[in-house]
Amino acid sequence: MKAYVIASTLATAVAVNAVGNYGQCGGINYSGSTTCDGGWVCTYSNDWYSQCLPPSSTGTTRTTTTGTRTSTTSTKSTTTTSANCSQATSGGSGTLKYTGVNIAGFDFGCATDGTCTTSKAVPPLSQYSGVDGAGQMQHFVSKGMNTFRLPVAWQLLTPTLGGTLDATNWAKYDALVKACLNTGAYCIIDIHNYARWNGNIINQSGGSVTTAQFVSLWTQIATKYASQSKLIFGVMNEPHDVPDINAWAATVQAVVTAIRNAGATSQLILLPGNNWTSAQTYVSNGSAAALGTVKNPDGSITNLAFDVHKYLDSDNSGTHVECSTDNVSATFLPLAQWLRCNGRQAFLSETGGGNVQSCVTDMCAQLSFIKHNSDVFLGYAGWSAGAFASSYELNEVPNGSQDTLLVSSCLYQQNLP
Repeated sequence: MKAYVIASTLATAVAVNAVGNYGQCGGINYSGSTTCDGGWVCTYSNDWYSQCLPPSSTGTTRTTTTGTRTSTTSTKSTTTTSANCSQATSGGSGTLKYTGVNIAGFDFGCATDGTCTTSKAVPPLSQYSGVDGAGQMQHFVSKGMNTFRLPVAWQLLTPTLGGTLDATNWAKYDALVKACLNTGAYCIIDIHNYARWNGNIINQSGGSVTTAQFVSLWTQIATKYASQSKLIFGVMNEPHDVPDINAWAATVQAVVTAIRNAGATSQLILLPGNNWTSAQTYVSNGSAAALGTVKNPDGSITNLAFDVHKYLDSDNSGTHVECSTDNVSATFLPLAQWLRCNGRQAFLSETGGGNVQSCVTDMCAQLSFIKHNSDVFLGYAGWSAGAFASSYELNEVPNGSQDTLLVSSCLYQQNLP
């Protein structure tokens, strides 16, 4: 597990074998140090995981080894951060506004080149496929989650590029949206096409897919849901290999303008960047600079957040059961610093790992860091529940009332330190 070091003008004594900030310091099968570096506190999350957190964190702190807890009372204190915003180690209330999972199925059959075999879609609703996505969402809400991302193929909604919504397919997808809204949760509409339609990238030189055709889709969706305050609009899932990021930003700007002009003036809109909207490269690949120019029609950036994704396996593909990084030092710490310095916020709408101990360790660390930086991170959604089989590597589908290991250990916010 990786730890990060923050540059400081003050010399800090490093304890021998001490665990770095946000590192694991206890839990079943954990055999490392239970002492935190720099006066940070080993804070109990669950039997599998305890973590080194700032001394300002509230709650009960425990040293945990082989599942045995020793409780001590923690003291709340005020952490003073440097005037240089990049030095801040945490910020916000420590409570995220949005936490949940993806409810996949309407996106099945979509490839990363933007082709979608719509006959492979599995609507995650009992009346259409036998998959009880509505029951899953009710279960997750009962455990404290409040957000669900609902991926869907563009071609399923409008079989003709630039055309009107297909009545039959729209009715099915709308049923899932309504089932989500009926739980009282926030519901993210996610067009799952990788900034493409059948291999052609939107609004790129020499391409055949125009911004206007994409705007037509979003205008129709936003018009139908303009009065739904708990709808969130996820402009596009994972753009990648987009040659001109500024042209992509212009497309996103047109979508934002269309959504607001359709009457959806208050809902959150998620702005996806290049390179699979990777949290690690969102700044370095130019996405932050380009999409930072996107504004509401009134010139504000209210309810416009960067959409980021990050997995925890060896190649960030989300295709391996085991996890190898907690993404704190290389990804979320520098991103938090950039967001804080530039007055922006981000939403981690996809992250996941296998139901194994390595992923419990790394995912809990990652999400705990995000939770303790709630001024710049709005929330997260795990990948994935919905129509996935139990054999899927990153399965988060509950088995009746029983959650998967990763969900029960890390994805419920109240279980995080």
